Amino acid sequence: MNHQNHPELAEAFNKDFERTTWHDETLWFVRQKRDKAVYPIPEFQDLRTLASEIKDHTLSNLDNYLIEFEQNAIKNGVKVHWAADAAEHNQIVMDIIKNSSKVEGRNPRLVKSKSMLTEECHLNGFLEKNNIDVVDTDLGERIVQFRNEPPSHIVLPAIHLKKEDVGETFHEHLGTTKGEKDPQVLTEAARQHLREKFVAADVALTGVNFAIAETGSFVVCTNEGNADLGVNLAKVHIACMGIEKIIPKLHHLSVYTRLLARSATGQPVTTYTSHFTKPVEGKEMHIVIVDNGRTQQLGRADFRNSLKCIRCGACMNTCPVYRRSGGHSYDFTVPGPIGAILSPNIDLHKHKSLPFASTLCGSCSDVCPVKIDIHVQLYKWRQIVGQANELSTTKKWGMKGMAKVLSMPKVYDLSGKLARGALRILPHGLTHNQSMNPWAKARELPDAPKQSFKEWYEKNR
Repeated sequence: MNHQNHPELAEAFNKDFERTTWHDETLWFVRQKRDKAVYPIPEFQDLRTLASEIKDHTLSNLDNYLIEFEQNAIKNGVKVHWAADAAEHNQIVMDIIKNSSKVEGRNPRLVKSKSMLTEECHLNGFLEKNNIDVVDTDLGERIVQFRNEPPSHIVLPAIHLKKEDVGETFHEHLGTTKGEKDPQVLTEAARQHLREKFVAADVALTGVNFAIAETGSFVVCTNEGNADLGVNLAKVHIACMGIEKIIPKLHHLSVYTRLLARSATGQPVTTYTSHFTKPVEGKEMHIVIVDNGRTQQLGRADFRNSLKCIRCGACMNTCPVYRRSGGHSYDFTVPGPIGAILSPNIDLHKHKSLPFASTLCGSCSDVCPVKIDIHVQLYKWRQIVGQANELSTTKKWGMKGMAKVLSMPKVYDLSGKLARGALRILPHGLTHNQSMNPWAKARELPDAPKQSFKEWYEKNR
């Protein structure tokens, strides 16, 4: 199968210039909201350091904390399941649903709150193939589910769509008036549609933002209250979590709740921060703890820090490449800078272009609430891509040629002189031919100087 890489997918996104510009400006607006929420907190940098250190400690003792969490959850009456990979996770979830919702004459019904882990495991498609009705209840997730698209952002799943797109989608699937684009009307239509789904559901599934080893409980953060509605109406609650979601003690939680929403959407705190400890009498609660490549990443000394991620999306909102290429161009569950350091761990060959989808400006690392050295890891992945012989032929030979020129000062000087002369003499259409010089697609070259800096320095020092 011919797989499209990030540059090709980004180029397709950029063909719609107006949408690209709007996408860029919208995400920058969210980044500015983040800054406004952060500046009034004098201890914000101390909170980042503390959050990073707690995660460091936890990742170094992950085995012990996972066992402690499991023991405390079982004491609370929760059923705990372990999954090595996506296939095992999907099978466990399906078995729980089928065992707990045996209703004659219809498919079992699942309502889902947002969960990036289940997106990563491609749970929806698997369950639908096995005759389980799946409804995403987060508004953005429901929109992209109707459109049969993956989310393009981990916090704002439908950020690539305008209200007109949503209006068309709702007209098709919910019967709203054609041309309706008033967000309030569209949201109300979604609310009425989803209430029916909540009431009829057999099982509710949520993600996990934080799992607390000390208490065996877990926390889900939402702005719509859809997780709480689903869980309180259904008889069975399944919570799916990656092994890195653990924190040691309940009093550590406030460090992260002060960082998460400020970094994600510029709010002081999410509207709903819900704690789940034990099932209500007569109901079931299940936790599925998933690895799916995380221990492999933990074993990579240069990349273990990526497991600190609390999925706030701040790195995406600030990244000049993500903002102008769109989340779908990354072709991975988690897009943007953090996705570009998680994806090569899963499939280096498929995602070899993503570590290069960055200017290495470091803005992602600057805004990360848990101080992941994202731009450093992107640079290190580039080296691994090269060592694994996964560079494209043009890039590989281009780099070899550049290394040769840069290691020979006289050749470098001569090349510069020839290039400056060519830029002055040859017609613009030749030097800026986009098929020969893809770099020129988004840039304009200034007039070539008459001398290099080195020549000027020799003359004037």
